[in-house]
Amino acid sequence: MESLSYQLEALQTTVAKFRDQLPAVEATGKKLAAVLAGGGRILTCGNGGSACDALHLSEELVGRFDQNRRSLAAICLSADAPLLTCIANDFGYDSVFARQVEGLGRTGDALIVFSTSGNSANLVTALQAARQNGLATVSLLGKDGGKCRGLADHEIIVPSFTTARIQEVHTFILHAWLGLIEGELGLSQPPRAALR
Repeated sequence: MESLSYQLEALQTTVAKFRDQLPAVEATGKKLAAVLAGGGRILTCGNGGSACDALHLSEELVGRFDQNRRSLAAICLSADAPLLTCIANDFGYDSVFARQVEGLGRTGDALIVFSTSGNSANLVTALQAARQNGLATVSLLGKDGGKCRGLADHEIIVPSFTTARIQEVHTFILHAWLGLIEGELGLSQPPRAALR
């Protein structure tokens, strides 16, 4: 196993290589804020650890991030196990997200897909379904972007071939987006100490 020191240095190297994509992170965060400001919803999805990232983003939007504020409209398409198994059983696993985009997505919404490889067929079909249904699309990817590369309106590809490093930077990105969204929508409140 790699030492903790090596892992930390690898993360620092990945972050340094990623730094030039910060303008894209900011622009995409502002786009997501505009979707929510316009009455749209954020749909998220991913597989495995990336499903956890998709759920993390959506639950922080609906619940809270840094400050108490009104709930924001977000749905994680990876979260409903009975629905996923129903669609997989009847239509195949490649359709588990696209079918939900067809039923839940509408013009003015946005779909965000999380993938370390970009090669998941169910994310490719989800992006295609989103485009057909008038949703804005965002891909958070890693490695070389895989089959999802070039399919979204906005994409950010973490410059690493190590799954853990990619997911660590994806977490930074989703937290950055949450802060940007709250700031853009004027939802940030004074620190709790100032409210007492």
